[in-house]
Amino acid sequence: MDGVVGFVVAGGQSRRMRQDKALLPWGAATLLDHAIERLRSVSDEVRILCGPEPRYGDRGIPAVTDVVEDGGALGGVFSGLLGLDRPLGLFLAVDLPAVPVPLLEALVASAAGWDAVVPRSPGGPEPLCAVYSRACIEPIRRRLRSGNAKMTSFWPDVRVREMSPGDLARFGDPAALFANVNADDDYARLKP
Repeated sequence: MDGVVGFVVAGGQSRRMRQDKALLPWGAATLLDHAIERLRSVSDEVRILCGPEPRYGDRGIPAVTDVVEDGGALGGVFSGLLGLDRPLGLFLAVDLPAVPVPLLEALVASAAGWDAVVPRSPGGPEPLCAVYSRACIEPIRRRLRSGNAKMTSFWPDVRVREMSPGDLARFGDPAALFANVNADDDYARLKP
């Protein structure tokens, strides 16, 4: 789709996994490759948010390092948005392997008139499978400067469209779509 850059959010430290989960085998490739391919189905430009240090240069796509120290995932999204040369960024956490391409397409298609489009699963909002526009940059900057790196902290200052579990049901079980690979048992349970 024109007007959107895909971002794989892969800058975490994988503490619970005790190894870089982005590089865990997933099908014939890795979790990172799986996320890249799904984003490539939606955008002709994909980048990797790799955290504080350059990583994943072997993937042949730009890797964006954090511009804010200790900003967490919100700092990663901020770093991606700062370099955004299109109206929208589509962000997908590397550890969300069950999110299907049609859902990613629907997020982008729903973005007109909104600063952010975020799915709400039965577990709550899923801010690392979402669309953010450049209008989010300054509100995020303010939150990061105040020390508030919560992913939803800037939402009161932007126009957020939430996709409800009912909206998500056409893409699969809303409770299963956002299953995270955070620890060994998650990986064993979800691995294809």
